Amino acid sequence: MISPFPKSSSKPGEGHIVVNLAPNKVSTLESITYQYPLKLISPSSSSANKGSVLVFLLSYGGGLVGGDRVNLSVDVQSDAKLSIVTQGYTKVFPSITPDIVTRQKLNVNIRRGAALCLLPDPVQPFERSVYEQIQIFKLDSGASLYLLDWVTQGRTARGENWSLTHWVGRNEVWASTEGGDAKSQLLVRDAIILDGAAGPTRSQTLRESMHGQAIIGTLVLRGPMTKRLGQFFLTEFAALPRLGARDFRSNEAREKEDAVPRSLFDDWRATRLSQEKDLGILWSAADVRGCIVVKFGAPTVEAGRSWIGSMLVQEGSIERDFGEQALICVR
Repeated sequence: MISPFPKSSSKPGEGHIVVNLAPNKVSTLESITYQYPLKLISPSSSSANKGSVLVFLLSYGGGLVGGDRVNLSVDVQSDAKLSIVTQGYTKVFPSITPDIVTRQKLNVNIRRGAALCLLPDPVQPFERSVYEQIQIFKLDSGASLYLLDWVTQGRTARGENWSLTHWVGRNEVWASTEGGDAKSQLLVRDAIILDGAAGPTRSQTLRESMHGQAIIGTLVLRGPMTKRLGQFFLTEFAALPRLGARDFRSNEAREKEDAVPRSLFDDWRATRLSQEKDLGILWSAADVRGCIVVKFGAPTVEAGRSWIGSMLVQEGSIERDFGEQALICVR
């Protein structure tokens, strides 16, 4: 029997999300499509929450099997807002041979005045996994991007400690020119390559090169909506104690300053600095061509999650502009 329906042009692993702004100034989901192994879910009530559409990025079976291909495109129309989260680690299962590569690609267009908040759970590469992730973001004038990309050492309960075979992650942020021609400007290209294969010329293994870090991550902020959060990270980084710094104050001056009542924010900062030291949190922040790039690492996954989550919650702009559900993966 010949089907009366036209043949589908989509391919396995492909997905597409389009979000626009309704006449009542509420962000709405115009279309959402996906095919196995990709799965996308948007709660019906998400658009009413702070005007942001919420989409869960999932995979069947809780992870990506060796050789899976995922290709997701996202279009956030002018003045709309979209939050993308996950329901757990993005697990990358082992590949039978090193030439079987699991790939994920994300292409995003953020139009004038629109915003995307992408704060997923970390990627968790299993032992012998081979993974490649490419994420490309093109922002029109006045568009905003919050991007968190992080990876863990693997399944610690099974003794995995950077036991992967190969892991590649690349993020690119482009500023689109007026008129949408091909002459976009590359603002940031952030690439990380983790190679677990031991070679004769390598002086240390991947595990040794991580120096006890169980998770590493990158936060990229771009656009007018991110300015407060970006400045917050730059200010807090500038307040970190510097290597070799000495306190030249006299005991009397130190006691006098300590006696002055501190604000709640000062108390939070002092507590955070103490926790960063005790937990071994390492991080930096820099302005790169108008993008704030934050790099961080932690000896445990939960320490890293707690740190980045506390920073984002303390500053508060993401919860205000996108709703608390945008932060569920970092709480």
